[in-house]
Amino acid sequence: MILITGGAYHGKRNYAKQMYPGIDFVDGISCAEETIFACQGMDHFHSYIENRMREGKKLPELLKIVEKLKCENSEIVLITDEIGYGIVPTDAFYREYRETHGRVCTQIAAEAKEVHRVICGIGTVIKG
Repeated sequence: MILITGGAYHGKRNYAKQMYPGIDFVDGISCAEETIFACQGMDHFHSYIENRMREGKKLPELLKIVEKLKCENSEIVLITDEIGYGIVPTDAFYREYRETHGRVCTQIAAEAKEVHRVICGIGTVIKG
């Protein structure tokens, strides 16, 4: 797995396309749960997590998705917004989402062969 993270609108997708040309990225905003196990790359992974949570999945189930992903699609490139910085949401769902997303990405980063952080379109390899 390869994880590319950074702030919203910081050029993560363009960076990913330059680093890994030829990869087709699905959109985590609108894809079905099982799509992650067959695609080459996923943009908006944070939205994928949010959608699964809105379907009722909690952290343990989402961590099982990470384990399954490691076995079934270990070469995937995931692009996600870093949502842990900034103001803590007042809405209970969004507080849980923010924490869950962070824990899922922490697990992915631990398993990933590469982790990149993109700021202002400039990527830095923080694991690799």
